[in-house]
Amino acid sequence: MTGNVMTPPRVRLGIVGLGRAFMLMLPTLLAHPRVQVVAGTDPRDAARARFAAELGRAPASVQALCEDPGVDAVYIASPHEHHAEQAVVAARAGKHVLVEKPMALTLETCAAMIEAARAAGVRLIVGHSHSFDAPYVRARAHIEQGGVGRVRMIHALNCTDFIYRPRRPEELDHARGGGVVLNQGAHQVDVVRLLAGGRASSVRAHTAAWDPARPVEGAYSALLHFADGAFASLTYSGYAHFDSDELMGWIGETGERKDAAAYGRARAALRQTDQGAELALKTSRTYGPAGVPAASTAGHHHFGMVLACCDHADLRPLPNGVMIYGDERTWLDPLAPPAVPRAEVVDELCDAVLLGRAPIHTGEWAMATLEVCLAIRESARRGAEIELRHQIGLRD
Repeated sequence: MTGNVMTPPRVRLGIVGLGRAFMLMLPTLLAHPRVQVVAGTDPRDAARARFAAELGRAPASVQALCEDPGVDAVYIASPHEHHAEQAVVAARAGKHVLVEKPMALTLETCAAMIEAARAAGVRLIVGHSHSFDAPYVRARAHIEQGGVGRVRMIHALNCTDFIYRPRRPEELDHARGGGVVLNQGAHQVDVVRLLAGGRASSVRAHTAAWDPARPVEGAYSALLHFADGAFASLTYSGYAHFDSDELMGWIGETGERKDAAAYGRARAALRQTDQGAELALKTSRTYGPAGVPAASTAGHHHFGMVLACCDHADLRPLPNGVMIYGDERTWLDPLAPPAVPRAEVVDELCDAVLLGRAPIHTGEWAMATLEVCLAIRESARRGAEIELRHQIGLRD
């Protein structure tokens, strides 16, 4: 307290994994008034040393970080295969958990994470996924207000250079969670489930791996059915040809303004590197070698073109608002540029920890999203429609 001004409470956050996911969240964590980064750990000595010099305590192990009494919650930003084990360690130490998508690699490990959090009486939130983004939240608000009627059909399309960005070996290994279905499908499925209300019933899908030099799924197309009769088509390609940000006013996924003339840059950069150089390039984008990135505020974050078709309007979330195509007119419901990008993730965590408010992106919600992603893979493998058994609605 200073004078008569009371400092609002903040969630003291420990970080597990100082890689690319943490770098993307770091501008938010530093700018957000309701959270304080106090500790961080990573297998890399150099990353821990820099963290200790710049941000806070840097214990050598996940266990030590989770046992720190000055940590209220743990943000798990490590590679996918470690999420489940580390989330359980944090929960058993009495820490609230924010874990990156995908929640885990199997439904069984998701269930173990949920049970550990429930037993310890702590919150488990999964994100960042793009269903936190303000344009999708605003579109869902229009749906819940009732003026546009029921959601009947959703189309989601995203085309990026994902496959040709610098990758670690496990990111190109199907068995270790690599490829676009778990990495990018977690975003797209979450967005579509949010807009449709959550409770999917079945999926029929195809996946593709077209480049032998990058031997993992790089594209998928899926038809997702919902219990209330709505349906959604989801298409993603990471093969660096058409860029769907062309449909978003050349505002990129993380809110940055893009240069359309930079076509082909990802493929060209990759041709100039061997495997060792690619790993070094990937590492250069993590905390330690890289400086803190500047936050992009040209527009809100998004995940490509999405169109929700309702009884009385079609809704198209955009980086600057929601375009509404009604029965008699069209209009833009505008959103002011974000002051703190990705603030919605921290808000949901802080509301849950400090105010006891039930989050949307619970472990159960994320487990339902992972079930859809795994079903996309299974449907493509079997050539069959897959029934879903672990789905929940937004208000469940």
